[in-house]
Amino acid sequence: MVYDPVLLSKSIQRLVISGSQRKYYRFRGGRWYGGIATADCVGCNLRCVFCWGSYARDNPARKGRFYTPSQVFRRLDKIARKRRYRFLRISGNEPTISRDHLLSLLEFIEYTNYTFILETNGILIGYDKTYAKALSKFRNLHVRVSIKGATPEEFSKLTGAIPEAFELQLQSLRNLLDYGVSVHPAVMLSFSSRKGIDYLVTRLNDVDREMVEELEEEYVFLYPHVVEQLRKAGIWPKKAFEPDNIPGEYI
Repeated sequence: MVYDPVLLSKSIQRLVISGSQRKYYRFRGGRWYGGIATADCVGCNLRCVFCWGSYARDNPARKGRFYTPSQVFRRLDKIARKRRYRFLRISGNEPTISRDHLLSLLEFIEYTNYTFILETNGILIGYDKTYAKALSKFRNLHVRVSIKGATPEEFSKLTGAIPEAFELQLQSLRNLLDYGVSVHPAVMLSFSSRKGIDYLVTRLNDVDREMVEELEEEYVFLYPHVVEQLRKAGIWPKKAFEPDNIPGEYI
């Protein structure tokens, strides 16, 4: 049964947000971006069949514990200082579900020399342009919008969401650009045809030519639990990577 990810966000929020606190299940270092401290959060508004963080996504009431923005910052800062990282991020599930928590965390990071990489599916930023406006106040923020598939139909097949929500991902790029937020798109291409990729490139070009030039390709990593998810869904990637081939990330 298809779902509306905006409505799903509201039901997930009740399980992963408590006041200014949000649930996280892990803090770690990794070599993406040349080295980045990562807080893995609980709760997402999409149900991607290729998701490596699906256990935390599907068990928000049982997984993780609550942290305040200051606690999250201190954990990330400790990792970054120890490993001499310049970048921080939230990953694992969807950071934008907890808007107030995220903005409060960014306030702490604003007074440092770190760059925060906001990795998001863009749904909520596309739905509400005031989210992009709120993010625009932070000087050391870069947003990476991860588009799930190259077409609305592919998006729906991979996420189980209504195909119309695909447009919210593209709208998030427009909203962020309108407010002068540093942003680039990434796209899951493991399941895409040449025709689908051409469609996405056309749509991104309509947003801004620079979005085409900065498009980052994503591909599935075949962890055992991801393989099981794909088999159950009857979907298999055209291109994927084995976990041993992941370039230096600790997961």
